[in-house]
Amino acid sequence: KCAPERIAVGQVHTDLGPRYFLMMAGIGLDAHIVYNLRPHLKASLGKFAYWLGGFARVGQPVAEFEARMNGKTLPCGFVLASRVKNYGGDLTIAANASLLEHDFEVVVFQGRKTLRYLWYFLGVLTGTLDRFPGVTIERSSQIDVEGCRDERVYVQVDGEFAGRLPARVEIVESALTLLMPADARQRLGVKVTE
Repeated sequence: KCAPERIAVGQVHTDLGPRYFLMMAGIGLDAHIVYNLRPHLKASLGKFAYWLGGFARVGQPVAEFEARMNGKTLPCGFVLASRVKNYGGDLTIAANASLLEHDFEVVVFQGRKTLRYLWYFLGVLTGTLDRFPGVTIERSSQIDVEGCRDERVYVQVDGEFAGRLPARVEIVESALTLLMPADARQRLGVKVTE
């Protein structure tokens, strides 16, 4: 049996204006890959086109910027604000993210060298990312992000280009109704709030 469930969604504010999203916002490295992905390549190769774009970045410097959340400012090269566990369908980066929570699981990666991100990728593959130096994982309902002056830092939401920094990523409460199994909260381990 299914029941309607009100959930929060994300909203990003960039130079292109506000935009809602359901799953995730990526800022920095992954958004750079999305921005430079050719539409015909994406249409013909699907997910594999993103992998090609990522490996094409190896050896190139990653733009650094700052993310502010929960009263802290963190230097980073990639920030993922996620509402879902799966990234790109196959990977788990935000292991405790859930559409039924009222915030994001935010994963902040530090570093300018792409080789460091290959090392982080090992943490993703082994499920040990939370133990890697240079990775910060927190929960937050708002993240403010500012770039440096010399480099363009891009934003993507749900795999589509969404603008450049500066950006704000925030939760919009009770924005959407989903039809879900009645025991979805219990099965996903989410606290029921009355």
